[in-house]
Amino acid sequence: MYRKSQVFAAACLGMLLFGIVFLSLGSVINMLASRFNLDDRAIGTLTALLPFGILVGSLIFGPIVDRFGYRWMLVGSALVVGASLEGMAFARDQSLVQLCVFAIGFGGGILNGATNALAADVSEGERGAKLSLLGIFFGIGALTMPSTIAMLSHRFSMDTIVAAIGALVLVPAAYCLAIEFPPPKQRDVNLTPAVGIALLWDPFFLLACLALAVQSGMEGMSNDWMTRYFKNAVNIGAESSESHAQLGLVALTGAMVFTRFALSSLLHRINSRVALLTSIATTIAGAIVLTVTKDYNLSMFGSALIGCGLAAIFPVVLGYVGDRFPLLSGTAFSTIFVVALAGNMAVNKTFGHIAHEYGVAQYPKMLLGLLVASAILLHFVCSLLSRPIQNRPGAL
Repeated sequence: MYRKSQVFAAACLGMLLFGIVFLSLGSVINMLASRFNLDDRAIGTLTALLPFGILVGSLIFGPIVDRFGYRWMLVGSALVVGASLEGMAFARDQSLVQLCVFAIGFGGGILNGATNALAADVSEGERGAKLSLLGIFFGIGALTMPSTIAMLSHRFSMDTIVAAIGALVLVPAAYCLAIEFPPPKQRDVNLTPAVGIALLWDPFFLLACLALAVQSGMEGMSNDWMTRYFKNAVNIGAESSESHAQLGLVALTGAMVFTRFALSSLLHRINSRVALLTSIATTIAGAIVLTVTKDYNLSMFGSALIGCGLAAIFPVVLGYVGDRFPLLSGTAFSTIFVVALAGNMAVNKTFGHIAHEYGVAQYPKMLLGLLVASAILLHFVCSLLSRPIQNRPGAL
Protein backbone atom coordinates (compact mmCIF):
# COMPACT_ATOMS: atom_id res chain seq x y z
CA MET A 1 0.00 0.00 0.00
CA TYR A 2 1.42 3.34 -0.98
CA ARG A 3 1.76 6.27 1.41
CA LYS A 4 0.67 9.64 0.09
CA SER A 5 3.46 11.56 1.83
CA GLN A 6 6.13 9.32 0.28
CA VAL A 7 4.60 9.57 -3.17
CA PHE A 8 4.31 13.35 -2.95
CA ALA A 9 7.97 13.49 -1.91
CA ALA A 10 8.83 11.52 -5.06
CA ALA A 11 6.91 14.08 -7.12
CA CYS A 12 8.84 16.91 -5.45
CA LEU A 13 12.18 15.23 -6.22
CA GLY A 14 11.14 14.81 -9.84
CA MET A 15 10.08 18.45 -10.11
CA LEU A 16 13.40 19.51 -8.62
CA LEU A 17 15.11 17.58 -11.43
CA PHE A 18 12.94 19.38 -13.99
CA GLY A 19 14.06 22.69 -12.52
CA ILE A 20 17.67 21.60 -13.10
CA VAL A 21 16.75 20.60 -16.68
CA PHE A 22 15.10 23.94 -17.42
CA LEU A 23 18.24 25.96 -16.68
CA SER A 24 20.82 23.33 -17.62
CA LEU A 25 21.56 24.56 -21.12
CA GLY A 26 21.76 28.22 -20.18
CA SER A 27 24.19 27.32 -17.41
CA VAL A 28 26.63 25.44 -19.66
CA ILE A 29 26.16 27.14 -23.02
CA ASN A 30 29.40 29.09 -22.72
CA MET A 31 31.29 25.87 -21.93
CA LEU A 32 29.82 24.17 -25.01
CA ALA A 33 30.41 27.22 -27.22
CA SER A 34 34.07 27.23 -26.22
CA ARG A 35 34.51 23.47 -26.61
CA PHE A 36 33.05 23.32 -30.14
CA ASN A 37 33.68 26.90 -31.33
CA LEU A 38 29.94 27.41 -31.79
CA ASP A 39 28.60 30.48 -33.55
CA ASP A 40 25.23 32.09 -32.77
CA ARG A 41 23.45 29.91 -35.34
CA ALA A 42 24.77 26.70 -33.77
CA ILE A 43 23.86 27.97 -30.31
CA GLY A 44 20.37 28.72 -31.63
CA THR A 45 20.07 25.10 -32.77
CA LEU A 46 20.94 23.86 -29.29
CA THR A 47 18.49 26.22 -27.59
CA ALA A 48 15.71 24.99 -29.92
CA LEU A 49 16.41 21.33 -29.15
CA LEU A 50 15.72 21.67 -25.41
CA PRO A 51 12.10 22.94 -25.66
CA PHE A 52 11.44 20.54 -28.54
CA GLY A 53 12.51 17.66 -26.29
CA ILE A 54 10.28 18.98 -23.50
CA LEU A 55 7.36 19.13 -25.95
CA VAL A 56 7.86 15.50 -27.09
CA GLY A 57 8.21 14.28 -23.50
CA SER A 58 5.06 16.14 -22.51
CA LEU A 59 3.16 14.54 -25.39
CA ILE A 60 3.88 10.90 -24.55
CA PHE A 61 3.92 10.61 -20.77
CA GLY A 62 0.19 10.85 -20.05
CA PRO A 63 -1.25 7.71 -21.65
CA ILE A 64 1.75 5.70 -20.38
CA VAL A 65 1.37 6.64 -16.70
CA ASP A 66 -2.40 6.14 -16.85
CA ARG A 67 -1.90 2.67 -18.36
CA PHE A 68 1.24 1.45 -16.55
CA GLY A 69 1.71 3.69 -13.49
CA TYR A 70 4.38 6.18 -12.49
CA ARG A 71 7.36 4.26 -11.08
CA TRP A 72 9.24 3.25 -14.23
CA MET A 73 8.38 6.45 -16.07
CA LEU A 74 9.91 8.56 -13.29
CA VAL A 75 12.95 6.29 -12.86
CA GLY A 76 13.59 6.07 -16.59
CA SER A 77 13.24 9.81 -17.27
CA ALA A 78 15.51 10.64 -14.31
CA LEU A 79 18.19 8.29 -15.62
CA VAL A 80 17.86 9.78 -19.11
CA VAL A 81 18.45 13.25 -17.66
CA GLY A 82 21.44 12.04 -15.63
CA ALA A 83 23.05 10.22 -18.55
CA SER A 84 22.51 13.23 -20.80
CA LEU A 85 24.13 15.59 -18.29
CA GLU A 86 27.11 13.23 -18.21
CA GLY A 87 27.15 13.37 -21.99
CA MET A 88 27.18 17.16 -21.99
CA ALA A 89 30.03 17.10 -19.48
CA PHE A 90 32.32 14.73 -21.38
CA ALA A 91 31.20 14.35 -25.01
CA ARG A 92 33.59 15.69 -27.62
CA ASP A 93 31.29 15.16 -30.59
CA GLN A 94 28.90 18.02 -31.38
CA SER A 95 26.17 15.73 -32.71
CA LEU A 96 26.25 13.71 -29.49
CA VAL A 97 25.88 16.90 -27.46
CA GLN A 98 22.87 17.87 -29.56
CA LEU A 99 21.35 14.46 -28.84
CA CYS A 100 22.05 14.96 -25.13
CA VAL A 101 20.34 18.36 -25.13
CA PHE A 102 17.24 16.89 -26.80
CA ALA A 103 17.27 13.94 -24.35
CA ILE A 104 17.52 16.26 -21.36
CA GLY A 105 14.47 18.13 -22.61
CA PHE A 106 12.66 14.87 -23.35
CA GLY A 107 13.29 13.50 -19.86
CA GLY A 108 12.44 16.86 -18.34
CA GLY A 109 9.13 17.07 -20.19
CA ILE A 110 8.16 13.67 -18.81
CA LEU A 111 9.24 14.65 -15.30
CA ASN A 112 7.30 17.92 -15.41
CA GLY A 113 4.04 16.36 -16.55
CA ALA A 114 4.26 13.13 -14.57
CA THR A 115 5.12 14.83 -11.27
CA ASN A 116 2.22 17.27 -11.63
CA ALA A 117 -0.18 14.43 -12.46
CA LEU A 118 1.17 12.27 -9.62
CA ALA A 119 0.87 15.11 -7.09
CA ALA A 120 -2.71 15.71 -8.24
CA ASP A 121 -3.55 12.01 -7.91
CA VAL A 122 -2.50 11.83 -4.25
CA SER A 123 -3.89 15.24 -3.20
CA GLU A 124 -7.64 14.89 -3.54
CA GLY A 125 -9.39 17.83 -1.93
CA GLU A 126 -6.25 19.98 -1.78
CA ARG A 127 -4.83 19.75 -5.28
CA GLY A 128 -4.30 23.49 -5.79
CA ALA A 129 -2.37 23.83 -2.54
CA LYS A 130 -0.22 20.76 -3.17
CA LEU A 131 0.55 21.76 -6.75
CA SER A 132 1.63 25.18 -5.46
CA LEU A 133 3.98 23.46 -3.02
CA LEU A 134 5.28 21.26 -5.84
CA GLY A 135 6.12 24.37 -7.86
CA ILE A 136 8.52 25.52 -5.15
CA PHE A 137 10.78 22.57 -5.94
CA PHE A 138 10.98 23.68 -9.55
CA GLY A 139 12.41 26.98 -8.29
CA ILE A 140 14.91 25.17 -6.06
CA GLY A 141 16.01 22.98 -8.95
CA ALA A 142 16.24 25.93 -11.31
CA LEU A 143 18.69 27.62 -8.95
CA THR A 144 20.79 24.47 -8.43
CA MET A 145 22.81 24.44 -11.64
CA PRO A 146 23.78 28.14 -11.93
CA SER A 147 24.37 28.61 -8.19
CA THR A 148 26.49 25.45 -7.91
CA ILE A 149 28.57 26.48 -10.89
CA ALA A 150 28.99 29.99 -9.48
CA MET A 151 30.16 28.66 -6.10
CA LEU A 152 32.46 25.88 -7.29
CA SER A 153 33.78 27.01 -10.67
CA HIS A 154 36.91 28.53 -9.09
CA ARG A 155 37.83 25.14 -7.58
CA PHE A 156 36.58 22.57 -10.10
CA SER A 157 36.24 22.39 -13.87
CA MET A 158 32.83 22.88 -15.47
CA ASP A 159 32.97 19.29 -16.75
CA THR A 160 33.37 17.97 -13.21
CA ILE A 161 30.57 20.11 -11.76
CA VAL A 162 28.07 19.16 -14.49
CA ALA A 163 29.00 15.46 -14.16
CA ALA A 164 28.52 15.61 -10.39
CA ILE A 165 25.08 17.18 -10.78
CA GLY A 166 24.23 14.48 -13.33
CA ALA A 167 25.21 11.77 -10.86
CA LEU A 168 22.81 13.19 -8.26
CA VAL A 169 19.84 11.88 -10.25
CA LEU A 170 20.61 8.46 -8.79
CA VAL A 171 19.13 9.69 -5.50
CA PRO A 172 15.55 10.31 -6.74
CA ALA A 173 15.77 7.26 -9.02
CA ALA A 174 16.69 5.04 -6.07
CA TYR A 175 13.97 6.62 -3.93
CA CYS A 176 11.34 5.91 -6.60
CA LEU A 177 12.45 2.29 -6.73
CA ALA A 178 12.19 1.97 -2.95
CA ILE A 179 8.64 3.24 -2.36
CA GLU A 180 5.18 2.07 -3.39
CA PHE A 181 3.22 4.05 -5.99
CA PRO A 182 -0.51 4.22 -6.74
CA PRO A 183 -1.66 1.44 -9.08
CA PRO A 184 -2.35 2.28 -12.74
CA LYS A 185 -5.73 3.94 -13.20
CA GLN A 186 -6.49 2.42 -16.62
CA ARG A 187 -4.70 -0.95 -16.42
CA ASP A 188 -7.01 -2.69 -18.93
CA VAL A 189 -7.43 0.14 -21.44
CA ASN A 190 -5.09 0.84 -24.37
CA LEU A 191 -4.66 4.60 -24.15
CA THR A 192 -3.13 6.75 -26.90
CA PRO A 193 -2.55 10.50 -27.34
CA ALA A 194 -5.82 10.48 -29.32
CA VAL A 195 -7.66 10.16 -26.00
CA GLY A 196 -6.15 13.48 -24.96
CA ILE A 197 -7.36 15.04 -28.20
CA ALA A 198 -10.83 13.67 -27.47
CA LEU A 199 -10.77 15.51 -24.13
CA LEU A 200 -10.64 18.79 -26.05
CA TRP A 201 -14.30 18.28 -26.98
CA ASP A 202 -15.12 19.09 -23.38
CA PRO A 203 -15.54 22.91 -23.26
CA PHE A 204 -14.07 23.16 -19.76
CA PHE A 205 -10.93 21.26 -20.75
CA LEU A 206 -10.49 23.20 -23.98
CA LEU A 207 -10.77 26.55 -22.18
CA ALA A 208 -8.43 25.35 -19.40
CA CYS A 209 -5.87 24.42 -22.08
CA LEU A 210 -6.18 27.84 -23.71
CA ALA A 211 -5.95 29.63 -20.35
CA LEU A 212 -2.73 27.78 -19.50
CA ALA A 213 -1.37 28.42 -23.00
CA VAL A 214 -1.76 32.15 -22.34
CA GLN A 215 -0.35 31.72 -18.82
CA SER A 216 2.65 29.77 -20.08
CA GLY A 217 3.22 32.47 -22.68
CA MET A 218 3.19 35.17 -20.01
CA GLU A 219 5.61 33.23 -17.81
CA GLY A 220 7.93 32.40 -20.70
CA MET A 221 7.91 35.96 -22.04
CA SER A 222 8.61 37.35 -18.58
CA ASN A 223 11.44 34.90 -17.86
CA ASP A 224 13.06 35.31 -21.27
CA TRP A 225 12.70 39.06 -21.74
CA MET A 226 12.81 40.60 -18.28
CA THR A 227 16.58 41.10 -18.21
CA ARG A 228 16.53 42.70 -21.68
CA TYR A 229 13.65 44.92 -20.60
CA PHE A 230 15.62 46.14 -17.58
CA LYS A 231 18.75 46.67 -19.63
CA ASN A 232 17.07 48.56 -22.46
CA ALA A 233 13.96 50.20 -21.01
CA VAL A 234 14.78 50.95 -17.36
CA ASN A 235 17.07 53.71 -16.10
CA ILE A 236 20.14 51.76 -14.95
CA GLY A 237 23.52 53.40 -14.58
CA ALA A 238 26.29 52.27 -16.90
CA GLU A 239 28.17 50.65 -14.03
CA SER A 240 27.13 47.06 -13.32
CA SER A 241 24.19 47.39 -15.72
CA GLU A 242 24.22 43.66 -16.52
CA SER A 243 24.10 42.60 -12.86
CA HIS A 244 21.33 45.13 -12.16
CA ALA A 245 19.36 43.81 -15.12
CA GLN A 246 19.72 40.24 -13.82
CA LEU A 247 18.22 41.36 -10.50
CA GLY A 248 14.99 42.19 -12.32
CA LEU A 249 14.64 38.51 -13.23
CA VAL A 250 15.67 37.47 -9.71
CA ALA A 251 12.88 39.67 -8.30
CA LEU A 252 10.33 38.04 -10.59
CA THR A 253 11.34 34.41 -9.98
CA GLY A 254 11.94 34.93 -6.26
CA ALA A 255 8.50 36.49 -5.84
CA MET A 256 6.90 33.62 -7.74
CA VAL A 257 8.56 30.96 -5.57
CA PHE A 258 7.66 32.82 -2.36
CA THR A 259 4.04 33.27 -3.47
CA ARG A 260 3.65 29.59 -4.35
CA PHE A 261 4.96 28.71 -0.92
CA ALA A 262 2.33 30.99 0.62
CA LEU A 263 -0.38 29.58 -1.64
CA SER A 264 0.36 26.05 -0.45
CA SER A 265 -1.11 27.18 2.87
CA LEU A 266 -3.57 29.88 1.77
CA LEU A 267 -5.46 27.69 -0.69
CA HIS A 268 -6.63 25.59 2.25
CA ARG A 269 -8.42 28.66 3.61
CA ILE A 270 -9.47 30.85 0.68
CA ASN A 271 -11.60 30.19 -2.37
CA SER A 272 -9.48 29.29 -5.40
CA ARG A 273 -11.46 31.72 -7.55
CA VAL A 274 -10.43 34.53 -5.21
CA ALA A 275 -6.82 33.42 -5.72
CA LEU A 276 -7.24 33.60 -9.50
CA LEU A 277 -8.83 37.06 -9.35
CA THR A 278 -6.10 38.32 -7.03
CA SER A 279 -3.48 36.80 -9.32
CA ILE A 280 -4.77 38.66 -12.37
CA ALA A 281 -5.12 41.94 -10.44
CA THR A 282 -1.60 41.70 -9.01
CA THR A 283 -0.06 40.99 -12.41
CA ILE A 284 -1.97 43.91 -13.93
CA ALA A 285 -0.65 46.15 -11.16
CA GLY A 286 2.92 45.04 -11.89
CA ALA A 287 2.52 45.63 -15.63
CA ILE A 288 1.08 49.11 -14.98
CA VAL A 289 4.04 49.96 -12.74
CA LEU A 290 6.44 49.01 -15.53
CA THR A 291 4.39 51.01 -18.03
CA VAL A 292 4.33 54.28 -16.09
CA THR A 293 7.87 54.38 -14.69
CA LYS A 294 11.43 53.74 -15.78
CA ASP A 295 12.83 54.16 -12.28
CA TYR A 296 14.95 51.16 -11.37
CA ASN A 297 13.63 50.61 -7.83
CA LEU A 298 10.00 50.98 -8.88
CA SER A 299 10.59 48.68 -11.83
CA MET A 300 12.01 46.08 -9.46
CA PHE A 301 8.80 46.39 -7.44
CA GLY A 302 6.76 45.97 -10.63
CA SER A 303 8.74 42.86 -11.58
CA ALA A 304 8.14 41.37 -8.14
CA LEU A 305 4.40 42.09 -8.44
CA ILE A 306 4.34 40.28 -11.78
CA GLY A 307 6.10 37.29 -10.22
CA CYS A 308 3.57 37.22 -7.37
CA GLY A 309 0.67 37.48 -9.81
CA LEU A 310 1.83 34.76 -12.16
CA ALA A 311 2.26 32.22 -9.35
CA ALA A 312 -1.32 31.03 -8.80
CA ILE A 313 -2.87 30.24 -12.17
CA PHE A 314 -1.00 27.07 -13.11
CA PRO A 315 -1.47 25.19 -9.80
CA VAL A 316 -5.11 26.27 -9.41
CA VAL A 317 -6.18 25.38 -12.97
CA LEU A 318 -4.24 22.10 -12.90
CA GLY A 319 -6.02 21.36 -9.64
CA TYR A 320 -9.36 21.91 -11.39
CA VAL A 321 -8.32 19.55 -14.19
CA GLY A 322 -7.18 16.90 -11.71
CA ASP A 323 -10.51 17.13 -9.89
CA ARG A 324 -12.49 16.80 -13.12
CA PHE A 325 -10.51 13.97 -14.74
CA PRO A 326 -9.13 11.87 -11.84
CA LEU A 327 -9.06 8.63 -13.85
CA LEU A 328 -7.26 10.22 -16.79
CA SER A 329 -5.08 12.73 -14.99
CA GLY A 330 -1.90 11.70 -16.83
CA THR A 331 -3.49 11.97 -20.27
CA ALA A 332 -5.24 15.22 -19.37
CA PHE A 333 -2.03 16.78 -18.03
CA SER A 334 -0.08 15.54 -21.05
CA THR A 335 -2.46 17.29 -23.42
CA ILE A 336 -2.63 20.46 -21.38
CA PHE A 337 1.17 20.78 -21.13
CA VAL A 338 1.58 20.33 -24.88
CA VAL A 339 -0.93 23.12 -25.52
CA ALA A 340 0.72 25.28 -22.85
CA LEU A 341 4.19 24.80 -24.38
CA ALA A 342 2.80 25.69 -27.80
CA GLY A 343 1.37 28.87 -26.27
CA ASN A 344 4.73 29.65 -24.66
CA MET A 345 6.56 29.36 -27.98
CA ALA A 346 3.90 31.32 -29.89
CA VAL A 347 3.89 34.23 -27.42
CA ASN A 348 7.68 34.41 -27.29
CA LYS A 349 7.95 34.34 -31.08
CA THR A 350 5.28 37.03 -31.40
CA PHE A 351 6.91 39.28 -28.86
CA GLY A 352 10.26 38.76 -30.56
CA HIS A 353 8.82 40.35 -33.69
CA ILE A 354 7.21 43.15 -31.66
CA ALA A 355 10.46 43.85 -29.82
CA HIS A 356 12.36 43.93 -33.11
CA GLU A 357 9.95 46.41 -34.68
CA TYR A 358 8.99 48.58 -31.71
CA GLY A 359 11.47 47.81 -28.94
CA VAL A 360 11.49 45.66 -25.83
CA ALA A 361 9.77 48.50 -23.94
CA GLN A 362 6.50 47.08 -25.31
CA TYR A 363 6.76 44.14 -22.87
CA PRO A 364 4.34 45.49 -20.22
CA LYS A 365 1.78 46.43 -22.90
CA MET A 366 1.98 42.95 -24.40
CA LEU A 367 1.58 41.52 -20.90
CA LEU A 368 -1.53 43.64 -20.27
CA GLY A 369 -3.10 42.37 -23.49
CA LEU A 370 -2.42 38.78 -22.52
CA LEU A 371 -3.88 39.41 -19.06
CA VAL A 372 -7.16 40.53 -20.61
CA ALA A 373 -7.31 37.29 -22.59
CA SER A 374 -6.37 35.30 -19.47
CA ALA A 375 -9.09 36.95 -17.38
CA ILE A 376 -11.76 36.16 -19.98
CA LEU A 377 -10.67 32.53 -20.34
CA LEU A 378 -10.44 31.97 -16.58
CA HIS A 379 -13.94 33.43 -16.13
CA PHE A 380 -15.34 30.81 -18.49
CA VAL A 381 -13.23 28.04 -16.95
CA CYS A 382 -14.69 28.80 -13.52
CA SER A 383 -18.22 29.11 -14.89
CA LEU A 384 -17.99 25.62 -16.44
CA LEU A 385 -16.59 23.90 -13.35
CA SER A 386 -19.95 22.54 -12.22
CA ARG A 387 -21.19 21.44 -15.65
CA PRO A 388 -21.08 17.74 -16.63
CA ILE A 389 -18.24 16.42 -18.78
CA GLN A 390 -19.10 16.30 -22.49
CA ASN A 391 -18.02 13.48 -24.79
CA ARG A 392 -16.25 11.65 -21.97
CA PRO A 393 -13.74 9.15 -23.40
CA GLY A 394 -14.68 5.47 -23.26
CA ALA A 395 -12.00 4.77 -20.67
CA LEU A 396 -14.17 6.47 -18.12
